[in-house]
Amino acid sequence: MTRAIIVIAVYIAAQMMSDIASLKIVLFMGLSMDAGTFIYPITFTLRDLVHKTLGIKAARVLIVCAAGINLAMAFLFWFVAKLPSDPAVGAQSDFASVLSPVWRIVIASIIAEIISELIDTEIYRVWVNKFQERFQWGRVLSSNSISVPIDSLLFSFIAFYGVLPLSVVWAIFISNIIVKGLTTLISWPLIYTIPDRKITVQ
Repeated sequence: MTRAIIVIAVYIAAQMMSDIASLKIVLFMGLSMDAGTFIYPITFTLRDLVHKTLGIKAARVLIVCAAGINLAMAFLFWFVAKLPSDPAVGAQSDFASVLSPVWRIVIASIIAEIISELIDTEIYRVWVNKFQERFQWGRVLSSNSISVPIDSLLFSFIAFYGVLPLSVVWAIFISNIIVKGLTTLISWPLIYTIPDRKITVQ
């Protein structure tokens, strides 16, 4: 149970940090991408670990809860940014310029997260039901190979289509695929750090 709590805490933290970082588009090694791409991909493997320890229902609940927490965080940042600053302290305009949410990006991120991670959960379930405790690496690789492109496509086009040049939107999509794919290849061994539940069909 302690491991499950740790994984859930890290999952929620990674979701929140990636949503905040997604507000900035960066150029990294010649690739245009939202900065949330650096941390978000690990959430797919963390979700797999939650599924492995607590089952599919818990994984689904976690996905929806994370979306709600991220939306609440965005509303909190928006509310605080709108409040007048204490004159004795100063304008504090940096808070609003950095953390005030860009609602289109927030909504794009949440929609992409919910849809892609629910799909990831279903693919994970199908793999486990077919192979049981064998080929655990395949749970991560098979589920991420479908959910990562879906997440990247939804986020890139919902957030930026019509706002940025189409070439940039496609560049963000492609860079997301590359970085998330590399993260998958690096993070898949984590699936072996937690034992399976004593339930064969999840």
